[in-house]
Amino acid sequence: MEYIITFIEGIASFVSPCVLPVIPIYISYFAMDNKSSKKTIINALGFVSGFSLIFILLGVFAGTFGKFIHEYVHYFNIIFGLFLIVIGLNYVGLIFIKLFNKTKGISGEKKNLNFITSCLFGAIFSLTWTPCVGAFLSSALILASTTGSVLKGAILLLLYSLGLAIPFIVTTVFLEKMKKTFDFIKKHYNIINKVSGSILIIFGIYKLIEGIMGIFG
Repeated sequence: MEYIITFIEGIASFVSPCVLPVIPIYISYFAMDNKSSKKTIINALGFVSGFSLIFILLGVFAGTFGKFIHEYVHYFNIIFGLFLIVIGLNYVGLIFIKLFNKTKGISGEKKNLNFITSCLFGAIFSLTWTPCVGAFLSSALILASTTGSVLKGAILLLLYSLGLAIPFIVTTVFLEKMKKTFDFIKKHYNIINKVSGSILIIFGIYKLIEGIMGIFG
């Protein structure tokens, strides 16, 4: 279940109000000075590789840290559960947390992108956009830290990255054909946020109960 949840968190990050509207801008950025659609896709692959690498390294770190706190996993499950419930309430709209509702855009100008420079761009993206995708990314990292396994931590963040990367690549390939889909999603942000938030709340309650049962059961 946790693998599925983490993958969904990546997708939810992609369709979040501060990421989705600028995706066409990023794609056009990759295509800058490139008439070849193949080159654009290569740049997009470099971009997702860059942010995926950073996220996976964060997962490895979280999994390593988890080894030292594994004996307190029930307490961390409670904290993790409460955290998910709070950010879920934020996305449902019952509370507002400014940190999780920030947006960032592209600053500066970079021409003649290639796979390597796109990777670097993706790595920078993963750091500068953390406040924007922070809610779902943080929950994935906390979950990774409670596993007590470096490998599992890496796999969880790999799945998170795939959830963010796959729709990004698909959108790059079918940008023009998906224009109506983008318009539909923009019109239904509230529903998307409520569904995403509800999933987080449900999983948060599950982890909270799991932690309490572990302590008192």
